[in-house]
Amino acid sequence: MPARAQTANATLRGSGPANAQVTAKNVATGAVRVTRTDSRGSYALVGLQPGTYRVDAGPGTQRTVTLTVASTATLNLAAAKAPAGTTTLGAVTVTATTLREVKTPEVGGTISLRQIQTIPQISRNFLEFADTVPGMVFNVDSSGHTSLRGGAMNDSSVNVYIDGVGQKSYVKEGGVAGQFASQGNPFPQLAIGEYKVITSNYKAEYDQIASAAVTAQTKSGTNEFHGETFYRYTNDAFRERTPAEKDAGRKTASQEKEYGFALGGPIIQDKMHFFLTYEAKRFNTPITVVPSADAAPGAAHLPPEVAAQLGPANLPFRENLYFAKIDWEPTDRDRIEATAQIRREDQYDGIGDQDAASAGFDVKNDDKRYALRWQHSGEAYFNELLFTYESSFNKPTALNYGNGYSYTWSRANDPTIVSVGAASPLATQNKGQRGPAIQDDLTFNDLEWHGDHVVKIGFKKKLATLEAADAADVNPQFTYNVTSAGTAATPYKAFFTKPVLGLGLSPTVTTKSQQFGAYVQDDWDVNDKLTLNLGVRWDYERTPSYTDFVTPANVIAALNSQDPNAPAGQTYAQTLARGGIDVNDYISNGHNRSAYKGEWQPRLGFSYDLFGDEAHVIHGGAGRAYDRDLYDYLQLETTKSALPEYTIYFQDPATGQCYKGNTPCYPWDPKYLQGLGNLQALLGAASNAGTEVDMLNNKLKAPYSDQFSLGMSNQFGAWQTDATVTRILSHDGFAFTLGNRYPDGAFFKDNSQPWGNGIPGFGAMIVGNNGIATRTTQLLLSAEKPYTKESGWGATFAYTFTHAKQNRDIGEHYSFDEATIGDYPFITSNAAAKHRFVATGNMDGPWGLVLSAKLTLATPLPFNGIGCFANVEFATGTDCSPVAATPPGSKFLIGGKIWGYRDIDFQATKNFDLGHGITLYGRFDVMNVFNWKNFVDYIPTYDDNGHTAVVYNPVGNITFVPRTFKFEVGMKF
Repeated sequence: MPARAQTANATLRGSGPANAQVTAKNVATGAVRVTRTDSRGSYALVGLQPGTYRVDAGPGTQRTVTLTVASTATLNLAAAKAPAGTTTLGAVTVTATTLREVKTPEVGGTISLRQIQTIPQISRNFLEFADTVPGMVFNVDSSGHTSLRGGAMNDSSVNVYIDGVGQKSYVKEGGVAGQFASQGNPFPQLAIGEYKVITSNYKAEYDQIASAAVTAQTKSGTNEFHGETFYRYTNDAFRERTPAEKDAGRKTASQEKEYGFALGGPIIQDKMHFFLTYEAKRFNTPITVVPSADAAPGAAHLPPEVAAQLGPANLPFRENLYFAKIDWEPTDRDRIEATAQIRREDQYDGIGDQDAASAGFDVKNDDKRYALRWQHSGEAYFNELLFTYESSFNKPTALNYGNGYSYTWSRANDPTIVSVGAASPLATQNKGQRGPAIQDDLTFNDLEWHGDHVVKIGFKKKLATLEAADAADVNPQFTYNVTSAGTAATPYKAFFTKPVLGLGLSPTVTTKSQQFGAYVQDDWDVNDKLTLNLGVRWDYERTPSYTDFVTPANVIAALNSQDPNAPAGQTYAQTLARGGIDVNDYISNGHNRSAYKGEWQPRLGFSYDLFGDEAHVIHGGAGRAYDRDLYDYLQLETTKSALPEYTIYFQDPATGQCYKGNTPCYPWDPKYLQGLGNLQALLGAASNAGTEVDMLNNKLKAPYSDQFSLGMSNQFGAWQTDATVTRILSHDGFAFTLGNRYPDGAFFKDNSQPWGNGIPGFGAMIVGNNGIATRTTQLLLSAEKPYTKESGWGATFAYTFTHAKQNRDIGEHYSFDEATIGDYPFITSNAAAKHRFVATGNMDGPWGLVLSAKLTLATPLPFNGIGCFANVEFATGTDCSPVAATPPGSKFLIGGKIWGYRDIDFQATKNFDLGHGITLYGRFDVMNVFNWKNFVDYIPTYDDNGHTAVVYNPVGNITFVPRTFKFEVGMKF
């Protein structure tokens, strides 16, 4: 009779004396839950807080057990022998058996508090430990940004639930709100008890997700006062130089400080408790400014003052995290919780890769979430009612104001060498979400029909106000062409904004999104060996700024006007039709769009216990999961109508021609560098020339994935192992493509795209459609020996083999290299390494030391780029096409140069018992012990015959860190 929700609650099931009362008392808080066994002796206790319980069903049946987060465990109270797969843990006052969940179709694993407290850690982001689960990758990029990815899908498809409150971002990328391009943590680590990672085949309770789910349990106060405080520090004196710093002959100043505290205890003994925590970060992270992979040869031909801005830079960062919880158990059937979490960040960003420090911006991240929960437990049912409110906003602003300058290498796709000066007007934004939600989950835990059933039904209604300001009326950007002969004296292109006046339009769009989801889940114990998990959910979301949008009349008129580049009588709409684009698919009258109603998601699973002892269990499942189209994309139709973005071209003074024949084309005048107003005046009071027009398909759907798995878990003594094969097919990812076409409908002519043949009187036509897809097969192998006080050690091993294809880089939603997203070939994905291995170990060492280590190995991530070949013409009519190539790696102990990522970390902690329950500790972490250089920047080469080779840039950025020492002191009481 298993049942589980994303709320992190645990379920305890099993058998005992018939018609007996089963009582479970939480050892730490005194909370009591009761139910009764049925006439056959079966029972289920639903909605238990993870923790240690004394459970009994009458004389001689008492057991003390520990339940883990989001788990369903079996405990047969009539049996004296512990179930297979359990381990014994030493608690403060009791010895408890940890009950493991093995009869589940879900693919994933649980991260214990012991692992969180002991595994070496680069940053106090609790999600960092998720990569000990096969199929997961926690990444720290060259800018210090952290991200979590499941399989070969993008970061945005992940969802994290903290005490049942989803942290999903509806506007910006990154999955977790506030996590897009952030060095920060989504939640204070001191407040996390443990968490579960589900990589695929989750049950119907989980919503707004397409790859991995993380469900975390926060700590609560207990009947005793406990507290903890810490301070962690490192700086550039305690790290090696990055490759770029070695090349430049100087080390960039860097520093990291992390500190915080937690306190919890009783308000009313056994009835009411409190817990609160605060954590802070103060970072200054080194970063490297380097040309894009395809533009690296152009760096040698830059003006000296521009080339000087390549190389080392840094990224200051500040974060404050707060969390508070009060829980109240007014009866043995009711629990009320109130929680508040606040996240505030301030960081410099937009520096690194091709953006120099002068072109950076300052990001303010403000995320607040509040929740009120009421749980009521009956003998045959459990109900959880949840009210939440959230406000999450991301506000970047340019560090400098004035002109920005980009330098591009002269190739078919004009890759960027470097951008300097003031940040693009697109760098100043204000995007976020706010609003309330109500959710109710009702579980029936005493149903019988050909076995025992636990049936759970639930719904969630959310009113989310979404806001977006996509740009500011500042900082024009000028682009210069760089060739082997040097840098052009005048720019060939300018990009700038110009507000529309007098029409009442606003560059900030606000919409009230209505979200609704409902599900039913039946967890059916057919017998003591076979369990079926049968569920279905349905989700719906209506975003009025999309459904009610009206295409401006002047755009419609321009589409139906004469194409100036076509024969007389041919409208631009007819030109597009020749190229396979029906403008009626993108013109909205405010009534011809509707929210997609087809998000039906069956989720089916099974587990079969071969011998009925939970030692050898075959498991599998199949299901569908829908995510959502980010509002960051949907809002562009509206915001670009109010604050249009213009791209214009300038004539080469020597030839009188515009670069590659692009339009609109104007004579160059130095006054354009003397103020944004001079550029805006060039267009005239009512001109739309050069205005980008974004148009969305009237029948957009939400992205989704179909997931399949088959595996087997086994218990061998103290070791728990699992081997699973998964197949995940994702569909309908969102992408913008170039709608422009040549008069005959072609997208390529002489290897050039029709950028100069946009909507008459306007600029480029950018169309948004579904179409990005991935195809992933993974072999997931894991082995875990949990830490026990008796053995004094624990270990985990996780191996992932990945075969993944994709038709577009999952981090790219602008896809201008082909006519449509359907024209992109499926190439080897750059989202996941072919082989990845993560091992951890922790032990109680001599002299009261706690020692641990972590090893991470991964083969190189493939390069995805656009290859151009002199002797090859592709079916699209160009000699350029998306290609993939894998760079050679490095050695590790044995074998050849096969590894793209290598890392060994160590940690040692010494505790000093001061008596009276007070412990001081000192901790030492060394990250990347052997100072391996895990490069991430590529240098590709393309021969004339369609072959692509790629190597790492040896003076480019690295992921993770060079060898770094971190020092921590703290106190617990």
